[in-house]
Amino acid sequence: MRTKHCRLEMEFSWRSGQESRRLLLSLLFLAAWEAGNAQVRYSVAEEAKHGTFVGRIAQDLGLELAELVPRLFRVASKGRGDLLEVNLQNGILFVNSRIDREELCGRSLECSIHLEVIVDRPLQVFHVEVEVKDINDNPPVFPGTQKNLFMAESRPLDSRFPLEGASDADTGENALLTYRLSPNEYFSLEKTSDHEQVKRLGLVLKKPLDREEAPEIFLVLTATDGGKPELTGTVQLLVKVLDANDNAPSFDRTLYAVKLPENVPNGMLVIKLNASDLDQGSNGDIIYSFSADILPNVKSKFHIDPVTGEIMVKGYIDFEESKSYEILVEGIDKGQPPLSGHCTVMVEVEDTNDNVPAMEFKSLSLPIREDAPLGTVIALISVSDRDSGANGQVTCTLTPQVPFKLVSTFKNYYSLVLDSALDRECVANYEVVVTAWDGGSPSLSATASVSVEVADVNDNAPSFAQPEYTVFVKENNPPGSHIFTVTARDSDTQENARVSYSLVERRVGERALSSYVSVHAESGKVYALQPLDHEELELLQFQVSARDAGVPPLGSNVTLQVFVLDENDNAPALLPPGAGGGAGAVSELVSRSVGAGHVVAKVRAVDADSGYNAWLSFELQPAAGGGRSPFRVGLYTGEISATRALDEADAPRQRLLVLVKDHGEPALTATATVLLSLVESGQAPKASLRALAGASSAETALVDVNVYLIIAICAVSSLLVLTLLLYMALRCSAPPTESVCATGKPRLVCSSAVGSWSYSQQRRQKVCSGEGPPKTDLMAFSPSIPDPRDREDQHPATGDSLTKVSL
Repeated sequence: MRTKHCRLEMEFSWRSGQESRRLLLSLLFLAAWEAGNAQVRYSVAEEAKHGTFVGRIAQDLGLELAELVPRLFRVASKGRGDLLEVNLQNGILFVNSRIDREELCGRSLECSIHLEVIVDRPLQVFHVEVEVKDINDNPPVFPGTQKNLFMAESRPLDSRFPLEGASDADTGENALLTYRLSPNEYFSLEKTSDHEQVKRLGLVLKKPLDREEAPEIFLVLTATDGGKPELTGTVQLLVKVLDANDNAPSFDRTLYAVKLPENVPNGMLVIKLNASDLDQGSNGDIIYSFSADILPNVKSKFHIDPVTGEIMVKGYIDFEESKSYEILVEGIDKGQPPLSGHCTVMVEVEDTNDNVPAMEFKSLSLPIREDAPLGTVIALISVSDRDSGANGQVTCTLTPQVPFKLVSTFKNYYSLVLDSALDRECVANYEVVVTAWDGGSPSLSATASVSVEVADVNDNAPSFAQPEYTVFVKENNPPGSHIFTVTARDSDTQENARVSYSLVERRVGERALSSYVSVHAESGKVYALQPLDHEELELLQFQVSARDAGVPPLGSNVTLQVFVLDENDNAPALLPPGAGGGAGAVSELVSRSVGAGHVVAKVRAVDADSGYNAWLSFELQPAAGGGRSPFRVGLYTGEISATRALDEADAPRQRLLVLVKDHGEPALTATATVLLSLVESGQAPKASLRALAGASSAETALVDVNVYLIIAICAVSSLLVLTLLLYMALRCSAPPTESVCATGKPRLVCSSAVGSWSYSQQRRQKVCSGEGPPKTDLMAFSPSIPDPRDREDQHPATGDSLTKVSL
C-alpha cells in the first residue's frame, strides 16, 4: 500500500490541466495491481521427470501469449529457482530439474514451492503455489545395520527387551510402518497397537536360554511401509547369551607323570596344566594353585603360575637329594559360589651329565705372518672335565674352513698349527672357535675362541687400473699446470701399501723428460713444467713409476701419451713470389688485352698451425679512393684474376692489398701487396709470355696428374681412416680413464661460397713422438671441380682443391 500512495502523490503533482486524466489512469493501475495479487495453485509429484506438465500458468493468470515476451514475463522463486520453468512460447509451467520433497521440506506434512510471476508495462505481480506431492521413494531405515543384545541365560520366560524402530523419510501412508521378526524358537515380536505408527516395539522371550547350547542367536527384524509399492528395511539382531556359573573346572587328566633332569636352571618349565570350564567370563576364569596338603620341599623347589597353569623350577634340583616329587594342584573358578577341580603331578628326577668340559689357552704366538711355513704352532690348549668315565672323556674340534688344525700332543693337550698357506689380502683375520665335547649322554660341550691376526708381507706391487693413459693438453699451457693424475693401488697395508710416484727419465729430442713434466711423489699429479708447443712437439710419451715402501720395495710402471692440441698461435706467413721479389710484395706486368677470368698473379702463404687454424682464405681490400678494382682474388687459392676486360680508363699501375686470414679462434691475418703494371699487348716481355704459356701448359698437365693423385690419396686416406677407427674401438673398449681433454668428434666443414668440403678430425691432426722429428701433414686433394670463373677452393701452390689429413 505504501507503493500505491507514492504513485497517487506523483499523479496529483502534475499540471492542473491533466489532473482528471491522470487520476483515471492511476485508478486503473491500482485496480490492475490488486488483481495481480491473486494466487494460483498447482500440484506436482516429487521426482517428476524434466519437462513434466504442471499448469497453463499464462492462461490461468489471464495473460496473452503474445505479450509474455514484450512485457518481460519472468518467474522468481523464494527457494530454489531452477526447479520449475515457464515456456514463453506456450505459457506452460513445467518441471525443469529434479524435485526431492524430503530434501525440500523434510518431514513436514505440507510441502509447496512458492513462485512470484512478474510482468512489466504495466507492472503486475502474481503469486503461484505449487504443491509437491509425496511418493514412496524412501524405504524404512534403522539406526544401524546390526544391533547387539546381551541377555543372561538365567532370564525368566516372557521377559521383554525393547527395540528401536525404523524411520521413513516419506509422509502419510508412505511412512506407516509394520514390523515382522524372522522365524526362531526363542523370541517373538511384541504385539503392536492399531494406531498409525507403532509406539512399542520389543522382543519377548519364549524359550529358556542356555549359553553352552546356543551362545549367540541371529535374528532379522524387517520394517515395511504403507506405500504402493511397499518398501522394506532390515536390521540384524545379534543376541549374545551371558553365562551363569553352573560348571566346575575339569583337568585333562587326574594324574600327570613328568621326567625332569637334574641341574635344570631356575624358571625352566616342568609342565603346563590345562583345565577347562564350560562357563564364560569370570565363571570360566580358572586360578591354579598348590593344594594346602602339599609338602614343604615341593614348595621350595617348584612354582605354579596362577593364570597359565605352568609349573616351573624354583630351586636347585639334584638327583642325589630327591629322586621324585608329588605335586597336588587344584583349579578354582571365579564364579559365585566358586567351584574347583583337582589333579596330581608326579615329577621323576633323572641323573644327567652335569659337568661341561673346561678349556684354557696356555700360550699364543700371534700375529702370524702370511708367509709362515706349514706346521707353525699358533696356540697350546688344555682341556679338562670334572666328570668321570665316559662323561669325562673330551674331544676337540675346530670350526670348518679355516687354514688351521688341532694336533693332540699329550693327554688333554692340543696344539693349534697352520695347515694351509695364508694370504692376508684375502683374509686378514680368522675367528677360530674350538669346541670340546665330552662322552656323556647327552654330550656336553664348551667353546672357546681366539682371534688369529695375519701379519702383512710385502708381496703385492702397486698396480694401475690400465697400462696406458691418453691425455690431451692444449698448447701454450701455463707453466706448472696440472694435466693428469695417476693412481696406483696396493693390496698390502701400512708401509707396504704406501705408494710414491716418480718419472722414468728419458731423452725427448735434445732435452731431458724432466724439463717438460714432473709428477708429485705422494698424490700422483702430473704437471707440465713449461708451455708446450704443438708445432714443436705433438706427442709426449713417457712412463710414471709407482713404488711402495716395503722391504724390498715393489713397483710397476704406467705409460702416458700426452697429445699437444693445436691452438691458433701462428699468423699466416707469405711466401716469396719468385726470383727478384720480396716476401709480401708481388709485381707483375699485365697486358691490357687480357679478358675476364684471366689469372694475372698469385699470392702464396702458409700457416705453421694445423687443421682449421691453418686453413687460409684470401680477401681483396677495398681501394683507397673507393673505386672498384677490375681484379679479384680467389677465396682459397690466392689467384688474382681480371673481373672484366681492361680498357684505357684503367690506371696503368694497380696496387692491390690482399688480406690473408686463417680460420682459428680468434683469426690471425697477414697482408700482401700486389703491384700490377698495365702494358699494351705488344709491350709484354716475351719471357713473360713464354712463362705464362708454360704455366698454362703446366697447369693443364697438372690437372691430368691430379686425377691419378686423387685416386692414390683416397686409397691411402681410406686405409688411414680404417686404422684410426680400429684403434679408437680398441681404446673405447678399455675402462674409462681420467683425462683433461676428450677426443673431439670429426666435423664436416662446408664452404657455401664455392661448394668445396674439408674433413678434419679435431685434436688428431698430427701425431708426433718426442723421440724423433715430427711427421709431416698429407695434403689430400678434393675431387670437386671448381667454377672456371672462381677457383677459390684451389691449392695455393698447385691450383687444385685440397683437404689436409694429419698422419
